[in-house]
Amino acid sequence: MLGLPDEAAACLFDLDGVLTRTAAVHAAAWKEMFDGYLRERAERSGEPFTEFDVVKDYGRYVDGKKREDGTRSFLESRGVELPEGAPDDPPERETIRGLGNRKNALVLKFIEEKGVETFDGSIDYVRAAREAGLKTAVVSSSANTVQVLRTVGITDLFDARVDGVIAAERRLPGKPAPDMFLEGARELGVPAERAVVFEDAIAGVQAGRAGGFAYVVGVNRVDGAHAAALAEHADIVVSDLSELLEVK
Repeated sequence: MLGLPDEAAACLFDLDGVLTRTAAVHAAAWKEMFDGYLRERAERSGEPFTEFDVVKDYGRYVDGKKREDGTRSFLESRGVELPEGAPDDPPERETIRGLGNRKNALVLKFIEEKGVETFDGSIDYVRAAREAGLKTAVVSSSANTVQVLRTVGITDLFDARVDGVIAAERRLPGKPAPDMFLEGARELGVPAERAVVFEDAIAGVQAGRAGGFAYVVGVNRVDGAHAAALAEHADIVVSDLSELLEVK
């Protein structure tokens, strides 16, 4: 019915790109923030400006990661080193945290202007999992998880939540480290070997594999190359979770 191993007792779902159509919102915010910063930097230094590639750079450096980790990872790829800064750095401050907060302000602006949509087939899958008696948790690097869940009205579909806010409070390393998913399993009272990870980001499926989970489901919303990259770490790759309902 659910296309999962018999020992599965819990499902750990990423949010952006798996359940909600917010991955595109995040990608657009990253691009606007990075392009703006790199353009400012090029004008100051005389260096050539090379824009943020919303497909290659997003998937390789920032997708699925905590905000500060994604900011740092991409800048390092361009040979840019900035001070870490503080979590409450203002968006105009030239630090890792400041730029991350600039990106987050853009995400909130885009969500307010355009709203949030869900992947209906994936929401149906979550409901089916709960009806089958499995516990469910949302595990997302986003610090805006609570707002998004409330906006789309699916808060009650999850028994636990581990997001960017909780990760910061508990000092959990972000994906591709498995700690956030392991924390989600602990919150549900289920061992990793009986929990299933659902992820659309490469860093996310890497985390699922590293954590020793029963099964890792990759969700490909991009293209064939992304599907192949997910398949390196996932047990199965689908375009939507509804496909699993058809697995006998």
